[in-house]
Amino acid sequence: MLYTRLLTVFQGCFDTSNKIFQAVTQRRWAISFAVLGIASFISGILIFIINPYDLIYRYKIMFGEGGEVFDLWRVPPVDLYLRVFLWNITNKEEYMSGIDNKLKIQEVGPYVYKELMSHENITFNDNFTVSAIPSHPLVFVPEMSEGRLENDTMILPNIALLSIAQVVSDENSYFTRLGLNMLIRQIDQQPLVQMTAREFMFNYTNSLMSLGNQFMPGWITFKNLGLIDRMYDFDGDFETVYTGEDDIKKAGLIDMWRGSTKIPQWEMPCGNVRGASDGAKFPAFIEKDEKLLFYRKSMCRAKYLVKVNETVKDSFQSYVYNFQEDSPETEKCLCYDKSNCFPRGLLDVHGCYYGFPIALSSPHFYNNDPILKAKVEGVNPDASKHDSYFVIEPKSGVPVELRANFQINMALRDITSIAHVDKFANMVLPLLWAEFRMYGLPDSLRMRLQLYLHILPLVTDVLMYTCLIGGFFILIYSVYRLTQLKNNTKRRQAPWIHDAPHYIKNTLSSYRSEKDQYNNPTDKELETYYTSVIIPLTQELEETGELKRSSATA
Repeated sequence: MLYTRLLTVFQGCFDTSNKIFQAVTQRRWAISFAVLGIASFISGILIFIINPYDLIYRYKIMFGEGGEVFDLWRVPPVDLYLRVFLWNITNKEEYMSGIDNKLKIQEVGPYVYKELMSHENITFNDNFTVSAIPSHPLVFVPEMSEGRLENDTMILPNIALLSIAQVVSDENSYFTRLGLNMLIRQIDQQPLVQMTAREFMFNYTNSLMSLGNQFMPGWITFKNLGLIDRMYDFDGDFETVYTGEDDIKKAGLIDMWRGSTKIPQWEMPCGNVRGASDGAKFPAFIEKDEKLLFYRKSMCRAKYLVKVNETVKDSFQSYVYNFQEDSPETEKCLCYDKSNCFPRGLLDVHGCYYGFPIALSSPHFYNNDPILKAKVEGVNPDASKHDSYFVIEPKSGVPVELRANFQINMALRDITSIAHVDKFANMVLPLLWAEFRMYGLPDSLRMRLQLYLHILPLVTDVLMYTCLIGGFFILIYSVYRLTQLKNNTKRRQAPWIHDAPHYIKNTLSSYRSEKDQYNNPTDKELETYYTSVIIPLTQELEETGELKRSSATA
């Protein structure tokens, strides 16, 4: 009888303990889920506030030794081309004899060269800048030149004769002009000569150049008068650009050119080059209404770009820019002789081209003063061919497409006092027009930009929303489970467990009476059994009951 009752007690205790263990385990799991949900939700908030992608991206844009964007600037992995169109003169004899009163010119080209742009001899400075020597070697690309070859021959202006004629005409010395006229007649220099395309662009030599130094010592120090060769003369040039450590927007922009914030040909503000881009990289994080500054040495100035449109190029949302029209104040600033400025659209750049009477305009005098084509025939301005534009990805400042055009002319004034050239007095004579062209990004650079600009931001957003939404639902589920466990505990708790010690005592007392009736066990036997078995069991059950009541109260 005693053993049966004890077995019942033990079985009840075991079942209750098992239920308590399961409840505690489930509660622990619910609490763990709650902690996970809170951590996940907080992580999502931190991603939103800190934006780790933005921090990583800004770090990538900064210039530093071994930096990714810095390496792209150091040797841009882009296909940048120079497309050159020459002006062949088709009525030389008729014009020189006076039969024709206009010079007939014919566009010949393109002669396409790939520009292998790089920055060399790099030195990092202490003021968040880096100095380098720009390099722009050209390689002829016959397959893109539409059948044109560098040995094509044509009739072209004699730049040496016309240049020295203008320079000497501006002199007041009669004897200087007399000596030059004798020299011109003696060596029979003519203003229009036959030469190859390569000679005119790269390898043009003329005896008049070396002899001319007798009249104007120190005028020129070179023997090669190829027009593109002079345009790409970077001897002695160096630039200092911002690293972006103090201002990420400025990374890659010019701080100084040849040690100065301005070029010497112009006074401020027209001579300013600080903050300009050389075309390799524009400012990062461009605002929609922000103007950009572009500088190339061949243009002899920095020029502002203004946003005119938006487009998608190579899967990148991009801004489209055109050159800003010069205001009357800017035109006056860019005028050497304030009393006799050039017509609209014609920029006097003789200061950048060794004193030669060189002036820049748009190709075919597109959107320039009509008077510029008064003495030539054969120009056909076309916005679709001759307008300049830049397509720039605004977040990185990387150009994804560009076309920058300009035309090189000779702006001749009164040279009637010089032999053989009187027909060209007071004339704007087109020499060639050039186009800097980038059709798009190479595959390697496009994929890299897509990773940084498209994929990584998407991954960051997905991770943030996953943490926020997932953490929220995990937290809700945890609260629901804890509430459910609490309610189940109240319903399933065995009421007799609290009275188990008393029940055991009563059972033992009853057992004593029965024992006395049948077997009369000694008091010592009962005491030994009671102290060695029942009392420990009672204590354990009391502790279990207290634990259960504490859990229910919590």
